[in-house]
This record gives sequence, structure tokens and C-alpha cells, in this order.
Amino acid sequence: MHQFRSIFCIASALVPTTYANEPALQFAEKTIDGNVGKVCYAVTIADVDNDGKRDIVAVTENRVLWYQNPSWKMHVIIEDQTPLDNVCIAPLDIDGDGNVDFALGAGWTKIGTLHWLTRGSTLSEKWTVHSIGEEKWTHRMRFADVLSKGKPQLVVSPLNATVGDGVRLTAFEIPADPRKDRWPSTVLDTELNRMHNHWQIDFDDNDVMDTLTASREGVNLVRRTASGWRRTRLGTGAAADEPNQNGAGEIKMGKLANGHRFITTVEPMHGHSVAVYVAPRNESADELWTRYVIDTDFKRGHALWTADIDGDGSDEIAFGHSDTPDTFGVIVYDCTSEDGAAWTKHVVDAGGIATEDLIVEDLTGDGKPDIVAGGRATHNVKLYIQQP
Repeated sequence: MHQFRSIFCIASALVPTTYANEPALQFAEKTIDGNVGKVCYAVTIADVDNDGKRDIVAVTENRVLWYQNPSWKMHVIIEDQTPLDNVCIAPLDIDGDGNVDFALGAGWTKIGTLHWLTRGSTLSEKWTVHSIGEEKWTHRMRFADVLSKGKPQLVVSPLNATVGDGVRLTAFEIPADPRKDRWPSTVLDTELNRMHNHWQIDFDDNDVMDTLTASREGVNLVRRTASGWRRTRLGTGAAADEPNQNGAGEIKMGKLANGHRFITTVEPMHGHSVAVYVAPRNESADELWTRYVIDTDFKRGHALWTADIDGDGSDEIAFGHSDTPDTFGVIVYDCTSEDGAAWTKHVVDAGGIATEDLIVEDLTGDGKPDIVAGGRATHNVKLYIQQP
């Protein structure tokens, strides 16, 4: 039986602020799976059984599992049906039958295979694996309509360069018959290296989805223009003499209560610092965003999310790290200044999960966002339920 453990988060100011201290966020911890596999590479959320409740989905080296809300009973989606290792996942109703399917990246260090998974006649059966294609070093994937075709494409970012000078950031279109037809591909960019993650947003608020990237070259925005694909550098990332210690490794965008946007990163890849970038007054100008390092001295920072966790109208940052001695785990940062420079630190889990991935969503239906995290060396999946 899974057990709950109450966590009273530690709050400490990272930068002096002029705001009154807010109460520490509180969570009740629930172990969803204490031994998910060698590594929980990714977690996501989807209503797998169509009961109106969002379920937890976890990806391990050889399995994809889902945990049924609210019992959190484990079910196998696939097992030993793809090349080792599975590394990334994205939910979507791919074939239009009203049920969620999943795109999956596998064999990522040797082959880089792209698949999609569709259920059988019952959820007790293992799902069928269909091929999309191959892209060596496939590392992250998300569905977004970056081509303005009216339905989303699968946007895939490899970790390392395979063709030319950089990785091929590629959008794969869902064909009319995804089981039989080829998934057409469009390359969005080919000049960035060590692209650890990307994120889809409507950056210009024009109903066109764009792509933020975290790579050795820092923070870049890739978007479609009338003259073709354009890449704009927004942030420098970390700076070091060794090339692979430069840039950024994780990336998300958030919004402050005053409406100002920020980008948050883990720097560099598998990095030691959490940074925030605040937009210049004139976002249309090609100038770098202002960078603030809000916390540092971690080992292998590896997960990032933004959401208004405490309901104050401003997005918080959820961060996971896996190798920091004794304190590896989950942290939430709460902005305490109008300019995005000052943040308060709430430690959610110190030493209980070597976080590889995390996601934030309300899973209990109480209107308060919760945190789901998957572990690397700890081999576990945990749910942190926000308390009143």
C-alpha cells in the first residue's frame, strides 16, 4: 500500500526582497511506485481510461506504465517492445478515435527510434507499437502545431548533432492513416548543439506555435516567418571555458502576476544553476533578455516546470535535481518581486527522489496543482499533493 508523508517545506529567501514572506507551501508525499525500473526517464499526465480523471504515465528504460487515478494502481502499456532505452513521451489522440495515444522516443543513444502507441480492445492488453521513423539521439518530443496546419505535429529534438553542424529540430506531421502512411517531416533548425530540451509556446501571441530551445548556445527561439525559419538568441546560458559547460539544459516559460513573461532554465546541461530570464521592455527588438541566477551549487539539475502553484496569480518554478549530495530532490521557487529578480525557495523533497523528470498538475480535483516526479538512481515515482 502506498503511504502518505506530510512535508513542511523549508522557505528561504534567495535574494533580498521588499515583499512580506509568504507561508511555506505544504505537500503530502505519496510514493506511486517504489521500484519503477532502472531509471524513470520521463513522466506525463493523461486521462488514459476516459473517466475524467487525469492519470500518471511513467517511462522507464524498457516499459511505459500508467497509474490509475485515484487508486494509483499500476498498468503496463508496453514492455520490451521498443529498443533500449525509452527516453521521452508525448500524449495525443493520434488516430482520432477519441482515446489518448502516445508518441515515444526509444533507442536514444544508439538508434533513435520514433514510435506511437495505440491501445487494444481493452486496457488490460499491452498496446501496439507503430513506427514513425528514426532520428539518432532523439531526446525530447512534444506535440504542437508549429507548421500552422490546424492539428499538431510531433516536434523532436535530438541531444547531439547527427547531420551537419547541429541537431535537426524536426516536426513530424500526422498522416491521414498514421498506421500505414509516412509521417512527413520538416526540419526547423540545424545549427544548435547539445539540445537537452525544447518547449512549445505562442511566443508572439499570434496563434502560431514557436519553439524555445535549451542548448550549448544558450536560450534560442525558433519561429516561422514569411521568409522561412528564423532563430533568435534570447539568453546566453552559463559561460565556461569547456564547451559542454556552456549554455542551458532545461527550459520553460512562465508569467508573473503583472503579466510580464519570464524564461527559466537549468544551466548548463545537467547543470549546477537555476536561472531566470526577464524580457526587455521592447520584446520585438533582437536583444538578450536579462539573466538572473536564482540558485546554484546543484549536481545534475534535470527537471523544470512552471505553474501558478500557490494561486497568487504568478507562476512558480518547480525544479528537480538528481545528484546533489543528501539534498537531491524537488524544489519550488516563488517570485517575490515585480521584476522577476527575487525568488523564495521551498524545498519539497530533500534526499527522497533523484529527480529525472517532473510535471505539475492538479490531480486531486481540489484546484491546487500537485507535483509528479520520476527518479533516476532512486528508481521511484512520487506524487506531492498540495495541502490547504
